[in-house]
Amino acid sequence: MELKIEARNLDMRKGWQEKIEGEKAKLVRHYANFVLYLRVTIESTSHYKEGGYEVRVVASVPNDTVVVKRRGNKVHPLLVEAFDVLGLQLKEIVRKKQAHKSVKAQGAVLDGNGTGIIKRLFPYESYGFIVTSDEQEIFFHENALKDVSMGDLNEGDVVMFSVAEGDKGPQATLVRAGRG
Repeated sequence: MELKIEARNLDMRKGWQEKIEGEKAKLVRHYANFVLYLRVTIESTSHYKEGGYEVRVVASVPNDTVVVKRRGNKVHPLLVEAFDVLGLQLKEIVRKKQAHKSVKAQGAVLDGNGTGIIKRLFPYESYGFIVTSDEQEIFFHENALKDVSMGDLNEGDVVMFSVAEGDKGPQATLVRAGRG
């Protein structure tokens, strides 16, 4: 994991540096090969009404970036709180990935065909969501539509579709108007 530490409008103290290094070591132990990049910025915020400091921790993980900001009068407690919150957020991301993998393993329509109902449409953004009979939500983009356009679809319409694993979960690779 690459670590970058920045100090803005102040001098970095050795104790802060040691705390950050210790927190990085914890992250490496708990999330080895998951957190790719970590940036910690400590900024003097005397220009804000409340004064004090702002600690910003940015962690890059596969397909996501987690940002935690904390403001207060003492840096060390802000570092502790920011890294605690970061740890909770990383834990939640890992939990969701594991839950998603178990749903995938339960034999959803992944790499196969299925039917579902258009649950939500975002025609101006060119995408929508299909819900399957087992309540799984499948993302689709306008590019996956065959023999039908976004303008022809309505929420509640039955569609047939094929699914593959996308960057953020199951994604329809082909969507056709269904027989309802």
